Amino acid sequence: MPPEHDIVEALKAGGFLPPDADPHLESLTGGVSSDVFRLDTAQGPVCVKQALAKLRVSADWRAPVERSHYEVEWLKTARPFAGDAVPRVLFEDEANNLFVMSFYDPATHSVWKSDLADGKVDAPFAGQVGRMLAAIHAGCAGSPEIAAKFQTTELFEDLRLAPFLRHAATAHPDLAERLVGLADRTAASRITLVHGDVSPKNILCGPSGPVLLDAECAWYGDPAFDLAFCSAHLLLKTVWKPAHAAAYLDAFYALQRGYLPGVAWESTAALDSRAAPLTAAILLARVDGKSPADYVRTPEDKGFVRDTARRMIREGSPAMAALAAVWKEALGTR
Repeated sequence: MPPEHDIVEALKAGGFLPPDADPHLESLTGGVSSDVFRLDTAQGPVCVKQALAKLRVSADWRAPVERSHYEVEWLKTARPFAGDAVPRVLFEDEANNLFVMSFYDPATHSVWKSDLADGKVDAPFAGQVGRMLAAIHAGCAGSPEIAAKFQTTELFEDLRLAPFLRHAATAHPDLAERLVGLADRTAASRITLVHGDVSPKNILCGPSGPVLLDAECAWYGDPAFDLAFCSAHLLLKTVWKPAHAAAYLDAFYALQRGYLPGVAWESTAALDSRAAPLTAAILLARVDGKSPADYVRTPEDKGFVRDTARRMIREGSPAMAALAAVWKEALGTR
């Protein structure tokens, strides 16, 4: 039987669909770590998501499928602090690692990555993303109850620290001590609820602002990782589409301006000082980690990212503004 049949049967068994339903599942593109479908119901379309054991990347990258349940918990936990910027969970079948959530019509909700690629760079929107992220982090900080739900350091290690920072360390032995130390310090943090994959491909641009998807890496840890992960993507876009480099940098700065004033659980400087080296490490990992950025393709572009990230890791980055200044200077010499 095709997986679509199994999913429909699971939804019937769980009571989400009536026993006599004969719905159509339409596969949606872009799923690296999950199968994602549109399901049309009598009440309207919904989104069905089921985690994959082996991710769709060139390397052999496997991850526990129970991450699906933690994504559901992240959505439920974050929504009170971010409202409609987080999808509503409609149903979960934990045994089959699938759930149903709100569906967003592509006609009204574009993917931020696609907009950025087309040169539609809205710096105020990046600021909204920063404020949304800060609201979630602030709302969940210092909560033993939330921390107890997300004892997922092993998952975060499998999905983020090992394939990104530690894998890059093996490719760059001279930087291994710094990269492994950064991974170890991050793994030991227990500050607030972290999304773990705040990337433009996982953010929709809707009429009411951003919508954040794909929380499979959910973890109670260091919020600096979320800021760094998104910031690295905005910097990488300057290499991908150099004609819009100035606009991407504006979006980078707007993200910081949106996020940093919302840091109420610790000093802004402390978080900023952790986000900067994480951003540099993630930049390096996007060319030499297990999940390289699909849009940094040419040897010249990869070399630029590699050399600039290595420089920032060697020299140290005390804050995001300083890191961006180094990146901007390097762009000017290309």
